[in-house]
Amino acid sequence: MPSPQRVFLVGPMGAGKSTIGKYLAEQLKLEFADTDTEIEARTGADIPWIFDVEGEAGFRERERQVVEELTTWDGIVLATGGGVVLAPENRRALGGRGHVVYLYASVDEQVRRTRRDRKRPLLQGVDPEKTLRELMQVRDPLYREIADTVIDTDGCSPRVVAQRLVQELNP
Repeated sequence: MPSPQRVFLVGPMGAGKSTIGKYLAEQLKLEFADTDTEIEARTGADIPWIFDVEGEAGFRERERQVVEELTTWDGIVLATGGGVVLAPENRRALGGRGHVVYLYASVDEQVRRTRRDRKRPLLQGVDPEKTLRELMQVRDPLYREIADTVIDTDGCSPRVVAQRLVQELNP
């Protein structure tokens, strides 16, 4: 069975979607794209600025437009933002157009990996761990709903996860 020509990575902040996606794309000889990077390139502004000026709703609309387009590209590994699954139309596009991989990371692992990151607007509050727990409670079932493959990334290097995925996608 040949490897899928559209691989979409979903999962929480800190799961390693962008880093693992780059390794995976390289190993599968596919193009790599990241929805957040694409949004920043198209707007000329970073994600925190978009959240500040347009709010989360404005950001989510931009995200929806990018997902609608990029999920039609062939030969792509696409890393998505953690909240991409909140919109039903994004879940339909991802689940219906490619192989969806849920990169699972426990909340403890997310806290460890995002501790020093100041570019995540949803984690700038008083209690980032509480925020991550609340987000995971809502989003985990949505990730699982559309996932063709679930990979636990806790304690694994991005290269090891990418190698496991290559084996999974090319049995």
